[in-house]
Amino acid sequence: MKPKHTDVTVLEPHAHESSDCRGVASILARVGDKWSVFVIMLLGDGPKRFNEIKRMVGGISQRMLTLTLRGLERDGLVTRTVFPTIPPRVDYELTDLGRGLWQPVKALGKWAADHQPEIEIARAKFDGRNEAR
Repeated sequence: MKPKHTDVTVLEPHAHESSDCRGVASILARVGDKWSVFVIMLLGDGPKRFNEIKRMVGGISQRMLTLTLRGLERDGLVTRTVFPTIPPRVDYELTDLGRGLWQPVKALGKWAADHQPEIEIARAKFDGRNEAR
């Protein structure tokens, strides 16, 4: 008997086990977060200091940048290096794992920028249709 198209267990025996989905979802939540995307894109050009990142990522608060960098560091995507100067200098840099993520994130950011006008038009049309209801 030929398997049905919708029979996931026949087509993909290990697909979407609930524990795997939760683990992947938590990773995607981190790397898909808008602030993480911006930070990863910026760090692709090399190490940066905290205030340099803050200036380059418009609209991010100091607290949110701190939380974002800590999360990226926790996930092994970013390293934090403290230099013993006065005042102390702290650099953030992508790890090898983070550099592996940089190209897809950069492509996603470019796609968003390239299609922003189309998406804004689609949103306006959608909002206009829903206001009439």
